[in-house]
Amino acid sequence: MQLKKMWILALSLVMAFGLITACGNNDSSSSNTGAAEGTSTGTASNASEAPAEKVKLSFWHTWTGDDNLTKAYLNLIVQFQKDHPNIVLDIQAMPMDAYKTRLKTAAAANEMPDVFLTWAGAMTKELAAGKAVKPLNDLLDGKPEWKNAFLANSFNDFTVEGQIYSVPMELTPTSLVYYNQSFFDQYGVKVPATWDELKQAVETFKENKVIPIALGDKAAWLAQSSIMSALGDRVTGTEWFLNAASQNGAKFTDPEFVQALTYLQELAKIGAFQEGFISIDNAGQQQLYNQGKAAMFIEGAWAVTNLVAQSPKEILDATHVTILPSIPGGKGKANSTSGVAGVGPAISASMEEAKKEAAHELVYALAGPEAQRMSLENNKLVSYKIDVPADKVSPLFAELNQLIGTLELSPVYDAVLTSAGTDAVNNGLQELLLGGDPQKIAAKIQDAVVKSTNK
Repeated sequence: MQLKKMWILALSLVMAFGLITACGNNDSSSSNTGAAEGTSTGTASNASEAPAEKVKLSFWHTWTGDDNLTKAYLNLIVQFQKDHPNIVLDIQAMPMDAYKTRLKTAAAANEMPDVFLTWAGAMTKELAAGKAVKPLNDLLDGKPEWKNAFLANSFNDFTVEGQIYSVPMELTPTSLVYYNQSFFDQYGVKVPATWDELKQAVETFKENKVIPIALGDKAAWLAQSSIMSALGDRVTGTEWFLNAASQNGAKFTDPEFVQALTYLQELAKIGAFQEGFISIDNAGQQQLYNQGKAAMFIEGAWAVTNLVAQSPKEILDATHVTILPSIPGGKGKANSTSGVAGVGPAISASMEEAKKEAAHELVYALAGPEAQRMSLENNKLVSYKIDVPADKVSPLFAELNQLIGTLELSPVYDAVLTSAGTDAVNNGLQELLLGGDPQKIAAKIQDAVVKSTNK
């Protein structure tokens, strides 16, 4: 697989973060957990040597769900504390949306945690521009076998002016079509490879009282990250989008982008989505699918973990994965989907130098070879060269892994646009799906991008 290089703007931290992706679960619970200080064992070879001095690190993450991968990450943290009794973790766990808001506030106030999760693309660029994050080049260069085992271009979206600010823990295609083969077989519908075939599938499922595509856009990111990013690239091509995002000879009011908006709106007009799609989130759309009410839903690779953990056996056994169909006359590559390197650990620029070694130990534990293997074995794609036996993963994940190996990745809108630009797209797509004028929505997006890029 070839990861496309993206050119991302370095932005001000005072802008709101709005990711990809993307990608993750939308659990509503949160917790604050402080690690108990264990007895320091030290590594002294004789009684005269003092035990290792304890170092306290604050660590923020988003692992608040109950899926197997989340449990694996939490177990990894427990094991880290056992293996490093001199490192005391002050842990705060928050669901995704609350986490991003909290991190933005902490960055603006120069009160960043010592170690935290960040996202590839816009968030990392903004943190780097605000001097809120410390480079990890020395850690990576000190472990060349680890660094060199990552896939080509894996660090691109974590890099600003040659400095690498995080290490990818995953690979995140954000736009995949999950479908229930039994519905397609029952009603004689072909899995769509073209836009016309997709429209025909929608019409057939509607006639038979089946939701064609379950959609949950309550949080206003899913239509952008999981549908429009890939659909837009099909129509406009990658180069146009990158130029529009940087206001370099392209504008969001250009005909090709308006056309892309029109394609998405067409799906809503022909009834591809259920009523009330703005009142539920991505967990809600998966619930409709798992209840056997929907033939398809569109989401990122992260959905596999939830499907494997939560889907009834008959639903999971019938579930397969593909990509959005080609667009007639589109400028983008049909054999592609939107995606990013995903999330990774970072360390605060204001962290005391005495804590740096301990912070590096935690980063390595979170993104090192064993953590990468753990993620794969729990049905999570990674940007790391590692083989996992087929009997260690679910059939659906094995199918996804094989599919991704045949594709190219195109940009995810919210990993490239400014935060203000992303907000304009997110809000604009909701308006679009409810019947808004594509040209007026394109103008609003263009205005937001111009203002936020000062061009």
